[in-house]
Amino acid sequence: MKPHILPEQYQPDSFAFTRENEKQVKEILKRYPKGKQKSAVMPLLDLVQKQVEVEGAQATPPYGGWIPTAAMDLIAEIIGEPKIKVYEVATFYSMYKLAPLGKYNIQICGTTPCWLRGAGDLKKACESHLGIKMGETTSDGMFSLEEVECLGACVNAPMIQLNKDDYFEDLTPERMIEILDLLAENRREDIPVGSQVGRNCSVAITGPTTLKQVGEKKKPAAKKAATKKTSTKKAPAKKTAAKKKTTVKKAATKKSTSKAKAAKK
Repeated sequence: MKPHILPEQYQPDSFAFTRENEKQVKEILKRYPKGKQKSAVMPLLDLVQKQVEVEGAQATPPYGGWIPTAAMDLIAEIIGEPKIKVYEVATFYSMYKLAPLGKYNIQICGTTPCWLRGAGDLKKACESHLGIKMGETTSDGMFSLEEVECLGACVNAPMIQLNKDDYFEDLTPERMIEILDLLAENRREDIPVGSQVGRNCSVAITGPTTLKQVGEKKKPAAKKAATKKTSTKKAPAKKTAAKKKTTVKKAATKKSTSKAKAAKK
C-alpha cells in the first residue's frame, strides 16, 4: 500500500530533538561501528515518531506519532547519508507514519487466523461505534482505524495493536467497544494489555497454568505408551508358539499314516 505522505504545505518548517532525545540519539549511534552509522536510520525514525506522539497528545486537537519530512532530513544529516536513503526506509515500512493520525491508532489484524476468529466483527464494531471507515480519523482527532497484516499473536486471535507498542488480544466486539469508550475518556491505564479473557500469555484457555501441571499431565501418557509397547512384544511370541504346535501335529499325523500303510503290507 502506498504510504500517505502529508502534503508539503502542511509540513512543519523544521524539526529538533528534545534534550532528552538528543542524548538518546548519541546512545543509538554508539551501537554502530564507525562508518556504519547509516544502520541507525530505523531506531532514529522510531525516536522521531515517539517524540511527535508525546507532543501530539498535548495538542488540540490531539494527534498520534508521525514523521515529518524535516525530521527525515535531520536524520540524513546525522547519519551522513543522502535524504533519499532515509525516505526509502520510511516509505517502505508500514509502522512509520508519514502523516498525522488520531491520538489512538487502532490497528486491526486482518490476516487469516484473526479473521477466522472474528476480526471482521471487530472491524464492523469499530467503524459503527466511531462513525469512520478503515484509513480514516475521527473529526476530534482521537481515533484512527487501520487494517494491518499479521502482528504475530495468532494464538490469541482476534487482536489489535494500539499505536506502536500495546497488544490487546482475545477480543470480542463488546470488549472492543468497552476499550474504545475507555480510551475516549483518556483512561488507557485502566485497560490491561494482552489477553482480555484472563489468559496467561498464550497458554490454552482451558489448559495448565504452571509447568508443574504440564509435567503431571504427561506422566499418564508415558505409562500408557509403555503398556502398549509391552503388549506388542508379547503378541508375536504367542503367534510363533501356536505355529510350532500346528507343525508338530502335522508331522505326527504324517508318521501315523506311514505306519498304517506298512501294517497293511
